[in-house]
Amino acid sequence: MLSGDILRKVRQIEIQTRRAVNEVFAGEYKSVFRGQGMEFSEVREYQIGDDIRRIDWNVTARFSHPYIRIMDEERELTVYFAVDISSSTQFGTAEQFKSELAAEVCSVLSFSAIRNGDKVGMISFNDRIEKYIPPRKGKSNAMRVIREILFGEHRAGKTDINGSLQYLFRVARKKSVVFIVSDFYDLDFNQSLKPLANKHDVILLHVVDPIDRALPDLGLISFMDPESGEERIVDTGDTNIREQYALAFAERSIRLDKMAKNAKADLITLHTDQSYLEPLANFFRMRGKLFH
Repeated sequence: MLSGDILRKVRQIEIQTRRAVNEVFAGEYKSVFRGQGMEFSEVREYQIGDDIRRIDWNVTARFSHPYIRIMDEERELTVYFAVDISSSTQFGTAEQFKSELAAEVCSVLSFSAIRNGDKVGMISFNDRIEKYIPPRKGKSNAMRVIREILFGEHRAGKTDINGSLQYLFRVARKKSVVFIVSDFYDLDFNQSLKPLANKHDVILLHVVDPIDRALPDLGLISFMDPESGEERIVDTGDTNIREQYALAFAERSIRLDKMAKNAKADLITLHTDQSYLEPLANFFRMRGKLFH
């Protein structure tokens, strides 16, 4: 794609997501994420009505009556996107590719972040780190993130989420908000997810296409695994094959959900044939209730 076409596509995504940023998520983002960017200021004696979760038990034990920690909101947060650009994401059977949905959702979250004065950075990965964009403020960096997701050099490759999260753990030294965006065909990353979620606020964005969930009944079809390159003929008219395929997806989804809960990370499932606004809005509402 020519550079002018790339800029138009990125600009189109910005326009498409502007309403969501301005009307749907602007206040929600600040409520959920900015409210967690807190640093310790001082302690004072507990007063009726104070949040008991802020009791400083060490100081309380020392003086034999309760004290609470007073927190000041940090001036800025850092938001990272760890984006899977492996071969399986450059695919879609609905209105958009999984990579296009990923770019659009990252656009909403990026522009919400920069609107609140936060920094945005990203890593893109397949079976290695393909690109690292250090976190910075400003619209130009957010646009660069979107451009990289859509039009970066997507070398054919498998998915190594474990390695990408280990890399992110090393470069993200300050507590950050981390969105991991993938179709999660690779689920061998539990050992790196836990320490990352202990250090940062981690949200998994599971991007799903209709054909990930179920095979259509189209008779004999030649399929190629986008990550291994292996080809095989599948009889999609066989009910047992379609049932096994759907069951495999359900089992992977359950395993992913358990991994997220075990690591105390959040999980949002987004579909290429459905609007992403409702699941994102539900997530913000849920988090808002937890933290207020």
